[in-house]
Parts: sequence; structure tokens; C-alpha cells
Amino acid sequence: MDAPDAVFFPDRRAPASHLLLEQLPSYQSLLYRRKSSSSGRRQGSGRGRQPSINSGKWAEQKTVHSGEELKPVRELPKSMQEKRQEKQQRLQQGGALTGWGLWRLNVHRSLKRLKEDGMDVLSSLQLWRADIHLIEGMFGTGILSYFSFLRFLVLLNFIMFLLMFVFVMLPMIITSHSAHNVTYSSSSNVSVCSEYLGSSRQGLVVFHEHITDLLSGTGFLEHTYLFYGYYKLEFIHSHFTYNLPLAYLLATVTYLLLSLVWIVKRSAAGFKRKLIQDEDRFQSFCNKVFAGWDFCITNENAARLKRSSLLYELKMDLEEERIKRKMANRTRGEKCRIYALRAALNLFVMAVLVACFYCIYEATVFSQRKQAEDQKSNFLLELVVEYLPSIVITLANFITPLIFNLIINFEDYSPAFEIRFTLMRCVFMRLASIGVLLFSLWDQITSCRNSGCPCGYNHQLYPCWETHIGQEMYKLVIFDFLIIAAVIIFVEFPRKIIVNYCDCGLVKWWGQQEFAIPQNVLEIVYGQTICWIGTFYCPLLPAINTVKYILVFYLKKVSLVTNCRPATRPFRASSSNFFFLVVLLIGLALASVPVIVSIAEIRSSRACGPFMSYNTSWEVVPRVVSQLPPSLCSFLQALASEAFAVSFFVITCLGMFYVIALAGAHKRVIEHLRDQLAMEGHDKRFLIQKLCQAQQAVYAHSPERRPPRGFRGNRYKAGMYLVEPLVELEMQVTVATRSSLYPSQRVTAVTSSAS
Repeated sequence: MDAPDAVFFPDRRAPASHLLLEQLPSYQSLLYRRKSSSSGRRQGSGRGRQPSINSGKWAEQKTVHSGEELKPVRELPKSMQEKRQEKQQRLQQGGALTGWGLWRLNVHRSLKRLKEDGMDVLSSLQLWRADIHLIEGMFGTGILSYFSFLRFLVLLNFIMFLLMFVFVMLPMIITSHSAHNVTYSSSSNVSVCSEYLGSSRQGLVVFHEHITDLLSGTGFLEHTYLFYGYYKLEFIHSHFTYNLPLAYLLATVTYLLLSLVWIVKRSAAGFKRKLIQDEDRFQSFCNKVFAGWDFCITNENAARLKRSSLLYELKMDLEEERIKRKMANRTRGEKCRIYALRAALNLFVMAVLVACFYCIYEATVFSQRKQAEDQKSNFLLELVVEYLPSIVITLANFITPLIFNLIINFEDYSPAFEIRFTLMRCVFMRLASIGVLLFSLWDQITSCRNSGCPCGYNHQLYPCWETHIGQEMYKLVIFDFLIIAAVIIFVEFPRKIIVNYCDCGLVKWWGQQEFAIPQNVLEIVYGQTICWIGTFYCPLLPAINTVKYILVFYLKKVSLVTNCRPATRPFRASSSNFFFLVVLLIGLALASVPVIVSIAEIRSSRACGPFMSYNTSWEVVPRVVSQLPPSLCSFLQALASEAFAVSFFVITCLGMFYVIALAGAHKRVIEHLRDQLAMEGHDKRFLIQKLCQAQQAVYAHSPERRPPRGFRGNRYKAGMYLVEPLVELEMQVTVATRSSLYPSQRVTAVTSSAS
């Protein structure tokens, strides 16, 4: 037997491919793992589970799964030649079908084509489609994510408005314009608690007072569909009885649950991508180097900024690795020093937050006291008193981020953690300020200093406290929009003009306004949190917020195109919506707390609103349930019992543990697949070495077959110079290679054998 044949046929009794493949590193690793895993088992059972050469990875099989048949050929991870073969095979299978099978195939294709056409039509009707494509082309997907997030909030607020309009406002409108038998809400105590005159102005009204009413929600706006106090109906009797208080409460619960489900659904895909990207640092480097470029960019300046942002991200990754090594090499004294410094700085941050919250509380108390005095004063002074809590909250939200950015430089964190930690502090400041405002209002509402509270709340100052809370939320939304518009018009536009037409060095150093994505996201999350809280007290607030976000979209778009430039220090999560949705989810959780407390704990107003006949807003639910049939009533009471709650909690925990175990199993499978991919590389290298040995043996036994000039016998380069091997050897190499390599690797083997 010749030497070249001995490489692949050391024993004529066994097939060549079997003996060659048994020498592969991946096969040897598989045998080692099987041997180690079955060492504690019986020898007979272990022998029965030894890997077979003709099974698993080593067998050449072409199985077409049913799920793969449904996928289009262009989406299959195959080469063009294999896709053509797959298409031809499908056509043959389709031609062989008759009767029921052919009809099912045609129906499936028609439905799939109809679905694709419908998706195309829906995408063409998408809100701001052309504008968002323009932004994507000029500034890339990072800034695009902010505007996509803003579009999502517009749709969410519109759905919230539809819920409140259809189930709360529309019955009131129909009742007022038609003859229906209605029952108005009434209080049992009609002497004191039912008095509510409102703040409507009498006699000759000055023009600026209308402006004050429009900006503060008082006067002529107080007794309209805008606020809670206008909805005084309890039942609408037609062909059926419509319970307006129950509809009002269920609409509130529905928009909160709908927001929760929608946000969680949208954040699931982003969480998966973030989890994969953060798992392996080496993968992050590879993604940035080989797949980090944004091919949607068409603007030269945006391309230059994208290049600098990628360079910055790579530098930041390297800086994080350096800081990790530095943290690992810290001595005990250095650790004590840095932890003491961080503790002192965090105490200072807490002091700043407490000072801001105290200022908000005092401003709210002062504003409420001045409004209760109802003294006529200057128009601007009266407007400042009305908006004093909003002004203080805005100043706190402007000053505290500057302090946080200065403090974080001394805490010695990694660059990525610095950004996230600063943003979470800003999120806490913005959302907690709303909580402090509501706490100060409820402290004024529920306390009766001079006399007792016969109505359960301070009826003398707040005869309809729900409407008053709605007015405060209305003022926050209006003032937030005015601040955004004023910053764009009176700060960013003049800054762009100064930078363009002034050659001063200080101005050039100042530069153009950067479009900071996280800060802009915090602005709209702050506004959305106010909307979630205020919708119960101001049912038209989602419509106002929808119009506000539409105007903000166009203002931000014009400012971005004309005034701003992308941030040179990009935020990692700006390319996905996961961070935005997490912050929005925090805002939803914080907004749900005051709404739930006001529904379940605080006494409803006796002078206004649909819940005048109830002690609390939630009391309408048990009263309606008690009027249901006994069987249904007992079923609902069983659902609300503690036994069902405990059982549901246990089942939920079991399901959660199952999902966690499944995620761990999937993670182990992913690690195993990564090991297999690494072993495939070793297999390919091993086969190339065998090909080189076969080529050298051919040269040794055939003097007329000389290697090309310059060939020095390098075993890694010898595979590039295969020259007409023997037919038998060629067939052996081809069979061995085809039986072991993936389709993407077979091309190399076939090319080598054909050369």
C-alpha cells in the first residue's frame, strides 16, 4: 500500500472516512466527555451509549424539518447553490402533491402573501415614517431610537384617551344631547360636604384672567369635561343600566395594565439583545469592530461622528478593562479610602435631594395658602404663585444633574457605570419630585387644623380635591411643554447663531448644542409619569399629552437638524429602547402608587365626581359584586380571597423557578455550542494538516511532481499547492471531508480536491 493511501487507509478492513474522522479533535473531545460522564455507570450501559460514526454529527443527512419548509428559501442560512437546490426540491414536492395537500399548500402561500401585503400597508401608514427615515439617514440609529420611543408614547397616550373617551366622556355627551333617564351621584350628608361653588369668575372678567384660567385649569375650565368634578352621573338608564362610576374605575385600571403589558412586551426583545451583548466582553469588541457601523448613515458629518463614537466606545471598553485590573490590584487601605469617599459623597447627594424635596414641599404649601386667600394681585405675580411648585421642580431637575456630574468624577467608577449611575440619580430626582408634590398636596387635603374633618378631608379648602389634583397635574404638563419649547427657541437657536457667526475662541470651545439622548428621554418619561397620575383626576390629560408629544416631535426634529449635533460621548443603550423602557417602567410603577392610594384609602369628595355616594372610589366594586347572582358573586369572592392569592403566588413562584431552570439549561446549551464551534475550527485545521501530509507523500513518491518554486514545505501553506492527486486519493479526501464539515466548510474541501 502506498504512503499516500496509508494516510487515509491504515487498515483496508475499515472505511477511510471512519478512521480519519476518529482522529479529529472534536471526536476525541466527545469521547473524553462521554467517558468521564459515564465513569460512574455500569460498563455495559456505557458501552451502549458510545457515539456511532454513522449517527449524529458524523452522519451525512439531509433532513428537511417541517418548520424549515415554511420558511422562504431566501431566509435559509445556506449558500446560493444550496438555495437553488432547495427551491427545486420544493417545486418537485409541490408538483407531487395532489388533492388536499395541494390545496393546503396553496392556502398557506396565499395567507402568507396576504399577511406580507398587510404588513407592508401598515408600515406605509406608520406615523412619521418619512421623518424618522430622514433622521435615521442623517444621524443613525442612536438618535432614531429617541424619536421611535416618542412615537410609541404618542400611540400609548392616544389609546389611553380612547379608553377614557369611549367609556367615560361619550356616555356623558350622549346623555346631555338626548333624553335618557339618569341618576346623579348624591351625598348622604347634604348640609356641609355637598357645597361646591368652584372658581368660576363672576361679572366683568379681565382678558389676562382668561389666560390665567387657561394655563392653570381654573375658572371656565374647571366645570368642563376636562376635570373629574364634572362627571356627576351615577347611572344612565336606557335599554340597559350603565354604571358610570364602575366604568370610570375600570377604565383607570385598564390603561395602567395596558401600559404595563405594552412596555414589558416591547422591552423583552431589547432585554434579550442586551443580555447577549453584556455576557461576553470579547463579543462586544467583535461586534464593534466588525458590525458596529451604521449603514443607514448618509450624511458626511454624521459618518464622522459615528466613527468618533465607535472609537470612543472602544477606548471606553479598554478603560473599563484597565479599571477592573486596577480594582483587582487595590490594597485594603485603598479600598477603605475609596469606600469612605463614596459614602461621604453619597451622603452629600442625599443632603442635596432632601434640600430639593424640602423646597418643593414648602413651595407647594405656600402656593396653596396664597391661592386659598384669593387676593387679587398683579397678573404675573398671580401666575408665578400658581406655577410655583412647577418652577421649583424644574429648577431642581436642572441643577441636580450638574451636581451629580461633578460628584461622579471623584467616585472612581468605570465610564459605563458612571453614566448609568448618574442617570439613575436623575431619574430618582425627577420622579421623586412628583411624589413629594403629591405628598404635600395630600397633607393639605387630609389635615384639618382648626376644626375636625366631618367630611373625611379638608372640605373648607378643597371641596373637590380630585379636581384640584387634576389642576396641579394639568399645570405640570403645560409648564413642562413651555420649558421644552422655551429652551429650543431661546437657548438652542441663539447658541447656533452665535457659534456660526462669532469667531471668539471661547464660543468655539463652547460649540454646538449636543443632542443628549438620555436627558431628552428623561424629559418625556417625566411628562408621561405625570400623565399616568393625572388621568384619573383629569380624563382629557392623555389627549393633551398626545398633542404635546406631537409638537415636541416636530420641535426636536427641527432643533436636531438645524441646531444640534450628536453627542461625541455616546450612551451605550441609545441604540436600543431597553434603557428607555426600563425608565418608563419605573415611572409607571411610581405613578401607580398614588393612584391606588387615592382610590383605595382617601375619602372621595362629597361635592363632585361620580363617587359622591361612596366612601372611597374602590367601594363601587364590592357594591356591584354584591348585586350579581349568588353563584357568580361567590366565585368572584373566592378569586379575591387569601387562599386563592396564596395559591396563585405559589404557582407563580413555581413557574418562575421553571423558567429560571430553563434559562440555565439554555445557557449551558449555548456554551456547549460555542465549544463545538471552537472544535470545528480545530477540525478544519487538522484536515488541512492531513491534506498537506498527503501532498508531501505524493511529491515523495512521484519525482516528476515537483512542488512549485518557492515552496518550502510549510505544512500550513502546503494545502494551497495541491496538484492533480491520484483519483483514489481524491475520492478519499472528498468523502472524508464531506462527511465531517458543515456546508459552509465543504466548499474549501471541494476546491482543494478539484485543484
